[in-house]
Amino acid sequence: MRSTRPGVAGLALLAALSLSACGNDQPPDDDPGTSRVSEDAAEKSGTGETRTDLEPLTKRFSALRDPVAATWMSGTMGSSDVPGPSTYWIDAVVEVTPAQADELRRDYAPKSTDAAPDVIAGLRDSLPDEPLLTSAELNGAFTEGRFGATAYLAPASHCVVLVALGE
Repeated sequence: MRSTRPGVAGLALLAALSLSACGNDQPPDDDPGTSRVSEDAAEKSGTGETRTDLEPLTKRFSALRDPVAATWMSGTMGSSDVPGPSTYWIDAVVEVTPAQADELRRDYAPKSTDAAPDVIAGLRDSLPDEPLLTSAELNGAFTEGRFGATAYLAPASHCVVLVALGE
């Protein structure tokens, strides 16, 4: 009688496939408007509180340096009924100095995008009313630690829009 349990080679193949499925969540360089961390169609949930304090943002996103003002919300993805580690989200509209907006544009060469930032409904009225710029390099500037971010620059209003996910 033949065993139905996988051998060493079968287990190695299964492990490799499992790891590759959980691997790199980074978008391709030609798709800068895609978040670095997949939302897997999960829903954003939170307290509904709109915040304006800057320290939690500058602590997580050092590229913001010394912002002028911010409007932001945060919470977790999915249902609290599901066990396991939480994925946290932060959606933010951050005003930076004109000099920093110029520096971000110069250093990260963002290009115009038709993609609208996928921010929570409570922040949509805070989005800049102008064409937005993004690039993989700009996303990378705002990705650090356990947070991946999709970043948009509104150069005329000196705003950075962040859609970030992390652990």
